[in-house]
Amino acid sequence: MEFIHSHKIPEEVARRPGAHWITIPAGGRRRRRRERRRKRGCRAGVLTRLRRKPFKPPLPSLYLSNVRSLANKMDELRLQITTDNHIKNSCILLITESWLHQSIPDSAIELAGYTAQRQDRTNNSGKRKGGGICIYVNNSWCTNTVIIDRHCSPDIEYLTVKCRPIYLPREFTVVVITTVYIPPDANTKVALALLHTNINNKLNKYPDAVHIIAGDFNQVDLKTAIPNFHQHVKCATRGANTLDKVYSNIKKGYRARPLPHLGQSDHLSLLLIPAYAPIRKTASTITKTITTWPEGASQQLQDCFDRTNWNIFQHQDLEMFTNSVLCYIKHCIDTVTVDKQIRVYTNQKPWMTREVQQLLKERNSAFRSGSRESYSRARANLKKGIKKAKADYRKKIENHLESKNSRLVWQGVQQLTNYKSKSGMAEGDPALAEELNIFFTRFEVTAPYASEEQLHHTAHSSSTIITLEEHEVRCTLRAVNPRKAAGPDGVPGRVLRDCADQLAYIFTRIFNQSLEQSNVPPCLKTSTIIPLPKKSHISSLNDYRPVALTPVVMKCFEKLVRYHITAALPSSLDPHQFAYRANRSTEDAIATALNVALTHLERQGSYVRMLFVDYSSAFNTILPYKLDAKLKDLGLPHSTCKWINSFLTDRRQRVRVGCYTSPALNLSTGSPQGCVLSPLLYSLYTHDCTPAIVKFADDTTVVGLISGGDESAYRDEVERLSSWCKDNNLLLNTKKTKELIIDYRRHKTEIQPLIISDDCVERVADFRFLGVSIEGNLSWSVNTSELLKKTQQRLYFLRVLRKNNITQRLLVSFYRASIESILTYCIGIWYASCTVAQRKALQGVINAAQRTIGCPLLKLKDLHSSRCLKRAHNIIKDTSHPGHSMFELLPSGKRYRTTYTRTNRLKHSFYPIAISCLNATKSR
Repeated sequence: MEFIHSHKIPEEVARRPGAHWITIPAGGRRRRRRERRRKRGCRAGVLTRLRRKPFKPPLPSLYLSNVRSLANKMDELRLQITTDNHIKNSCILLITESWLHQSIPDSAIELAGYTAQRQDRTNNSGKRKGGGICIYVNNSWCTNTVIIDRHCSPDIEYLTVKCRPIYLPREFTVVVITTVYIPPDANTKVALALLHTNINNKLNKYPDAVHIIAGDFNQVDLKTAIPNFHQHVKCATRGANTLDKVYSNIKKGYRARPLPHLGQSDHLSLLLIPAYAPIRKTASTITKTITTWPEGASQQLQDCFDRTNWNIFQHQDLEMFTNSVLCYIKHCIDTVTVDKQIRVYTNQKPWMTREVQQLLKERNSAFRSGSRESYSRARANLKKGIKKAKADYRKKIENHLESKNSRLVWQGVQQLTNYKSKSGMAEGDPALAEELNIFFTRFEVTAPYASEEQLHHTAHSSSTIITLEEHEVRCTLRAVNPRKAAGPDGVPGRVLRDCADQLAYIFTRIFNQSLEQSNVPPCLKTSTIIPLPKKSHISSLNDYRPVALTPVVMKCFEKLVRYHITAALPSSLDPHQFAYRANRSTEDAIATALNVALTHLERQGSYVRMLFVDYSSAFNTILPYKLDAKLKDLGLPHSTCKWINSFLTDRRQRVRVGCYTSPALNLSTGSPQGCVLSPLLYSLYTHDCTPAIVKFADDTTVVGLISGGDESAYRDEVERLSSWCKDNNLLLNTKKTKELIIDYRRHKTEIQPLIISDDCVERVADFRFLGVSIEGNLSWSVNTSELLKKTQQRLYFLRVLRKNNITQRLLVSFYRASIESILTYCIGIWYASCTVAQRKALQGVINAAQRTIGCPLLKLKDLHSSRCLKRAHNIIKDTSHPGHSMFELLPSGKRYRTTYTRTNRLKHSFYPIAISCLNATKSR
């Protein structure tokens, strides 16, 4: 109490002797610190990040407004800048319909702290007033701006400005912004063509830049000309229409926010908030352990295996024999290799060598020292060092090209362009690994006991045993890809390839003993499942794709057995299965299905229903006992059938998620995805399905030919397929099964929906069939748009290579591998049926690549003719091909009989075009 009185502490806040340490106010209970609802820390969100660093955003913040007379609204614009911090701190102000002319001086439109770049409407526009563009660049964000292009015509006005801001993420070099105004009465085709040329030129010159195209487009859609650009404005800007748009080459780069009209303008203003996150913030550092091979390690292994007495491992128990050999090989590998832990920086380029990093540190030290002279010298040294490092890396790639090391060349190109970065692995905990393992084994079915009839069939089947020669095993081991991931046994492909001569003897003994006993040792059919995400956002276990890692030795064994199985099969087996067979491709499957449909549509009053069937994990539902009976019916030896049955049954499977591995489960249903034999076994399992169905692996298509409205044959075919699937444990996924109707009748009738297992099949306007989008009217517009979008994206990588001064030879190789391959995929199917505008747009991609590379390239029509001729020659040589009968020689033996066509649809399809190309070459 004396302390309270001496220090004059008020009684209402003083703590009395013996009172509780924490006093509770009369207003209510005091909230304790651990009861805090909001967590401590900074607030998140793109707007909050912009407020924190308004002039150092990853992308420039934009303010876009159609003002209709800028000079009369300068006071209102200045007022908004003063009162609204979002507009005040915007990096760039974009003004359309400025209505400026030569008599208005620059001083009349000045804004404090901004640099103005203007493009007034000239006499070239054919109009006396209106139009005009103005760009204000905030000096706090950038002080280095240059006008690099401008245009004014009756159809379009644009102004392009290049900015080198004070801060920009490492992945970008400059910001190229183009402001556009397209009048409502403009010729949209001419406007798009002019804008497309301007943007392409800038993309060629600045491939690593941020390209922004913003302004008043009225009803013009830029994505029809440049599909790989992204439109960021989702709200209406004038009435119910979106006339003001912002495009960029950065996906999800901006979020648009509408603002009130500026004065009496009839357009809403827009604030574009940058939402892009730099790579250095999104890409984390990865620490992993790798196995390194010191110099001479392979030679040490060869010497070790040469001195090994392999006969001591021989044992009648195949599992013990195989396991002891594999363990010995793994022990020898561990003695000559070294494990190292490394850190991988996903955003670090290969030319960021130690020398460059040292120069970077010197530059930063000079900056902190405050010496202007030292800083200028350090910057110049860093620039020279980066230039030299890039030149050295380019020479390294070119040397790989000269030495014909295509793998290292392609890796170098990927590093330069960031082309097809690797998708991330699944991450989780032990519970997820175990849950996924149970999920992937959900198709397990208990096999019934063999009947007397099956045993009698087995007793009378052929008993020929496959025997492998040592030279066959040696050749297979030498052909192993050394980069192939090792399976659960831990023996990498590099050891099998380098030591093929030393290991061929012992593996031949193991393989032959396995075939003789018709038994596969469990250690060779054990698999580790690596779940790969199908989507960026996982919502269910079904969003993971199971990829099986099996022993590389077993893959070699499967290749040898596969050769003997295919040699015993008849060539006429399942002619409409186009997968896993020589001289068959997706193009053949699509051409066959469309030829049947288009030939039928030549009849009056006919239409076609195409059913695209989807199965749930088709490979995982194979029943070994049913497959065994089908293989015996095909005449395969009993010992081979028994070996295949052993290969598919009693398999041990684990799932690995990150560093966690689930407990093993035993499986006797299905065939692992990733095994060499799985595709062949699946095609043999489904060979007795309805032969009229077009199949490519598990992609099944039923073509219903309807005449006179009678659909009974089509519905019976679907019912037979559904019944066959139930008998053979294949699960029809009716949610993903789609139906496409091709109907050109003038007087269309109502078509009843298709019902499968009480589920209505969804009817679609277009469907992506084996990589080609087919529409109900066969116009190919969707397919052309997809091709344009994909090839435009690949052109970016070509421009990056050109900027790095890569040789012309490598540029051409990259073009053919990544752009021409897309343009010519199944080109014989769709090119002849495209419109002139579609062909012109596709040819524009080749023209852009030609300008970038600097040498002539084959035109698309020439590529189409050459591909059709090549495919036709291959079909003629193959008498078992389903399309072989389409090529019938005339009695003269010089020309082929032309297919009669009533419509251009059939005339422009693959087979008539191929016959015309053949006859054209014969007449020369």
